[in-house]
Amino acid sequence: MPEPPPNSDDPKPQFRDHFQKDFGKKVEGFVGKLEGSGRTILYAAGAAVILGIIVLLIYRWNDSSNQAAQAALGHAIDISQSRVTDVPVPAGSTETVFKTEKERAEAAIAAFTDVVNKYGGSVGEKASYLSAVNKVAIDREAAAGELQTLSQNSDAVGKLAKFALAQIREGHGKYDEAIALYTELAAMDDPVVAKDTLNSYIAAIYEKQGKTKEAADIYYKIAKDASQAKDAEGKAIPMSMTGADAKTKLEKLDPERAKEIQEPLPAFPAGL
Repeated sequence: MPEPPPNSDDPKPQFRDHFQKDFGKKVEGFVGKLEGSGRTILYAAGAAVILGIIVLLIYRWNDSSNQAAQAALGHAIDISQSRVTDVPVPAGSTETVFKTEKERAEAAIAAFTDVVNKYGGSVGEKASYLSAVNKVAIDREAAAGELQTLSQNSDAVGKLAKFALAQIREGHGKYDEAIALYTELAAMDDPVVAKDTLNSYIAAIYEKQGKTKEAADIYYKIAKDASQAKDAEGKAIPMSMTGADAKTKLEKLDPERAKEIQEPLPAFPAGL
């Protein structure tokens, strides 16, 4: 059943219970662990993007969501963010640790799969996605197959799966396939992942392919748009990190063109 859109009247997400509040912290820790697992799925920028999106998905769950399912998913995420160490835990500790990344990934996959089998639905779909992301570390092809299936869905998880699949293709050097996936997402009205982020990935691939002009054109547009961004009152705002990064990369590819982009001056309180 499709998830209801967030209430536009609410200025910020509201936690419905203590579990949801804690669950956001679990997701943050989970992404932090994955970020250090390699460049296949969660690059540094992508990790922040996916963190925000997963937390948003949690907030969008309707009031009829099964708390037992949420708890099971939270437990699976706890496993996936457990420490990897050879040092035994202190006597009496209930902390779960693993000796290798592979052992942790296998345990997490089993836990996420259990959530899928027991609960299905929206919770199961999220668990399927997180299982596939963990599987990248031990079986990329299998993970890609699962993400390919999930990417056929038109919901937020489907779009995240398409994004992750694009990064796998890029990691395997299948640049044209990766560009096609990023482009498909960028063409959507709501790709979930920011369009500037998607276009930055496309430009980075063009750089790898030696297509300097194509890459420079994209970086220029991202940086130019960011330099001209305004707030709700029409005042200039600082360039986004994506915009600033695009300008830095443009300076290397086309220094003269980069000079055309002027970063907005910081605003000062009236009277200063």
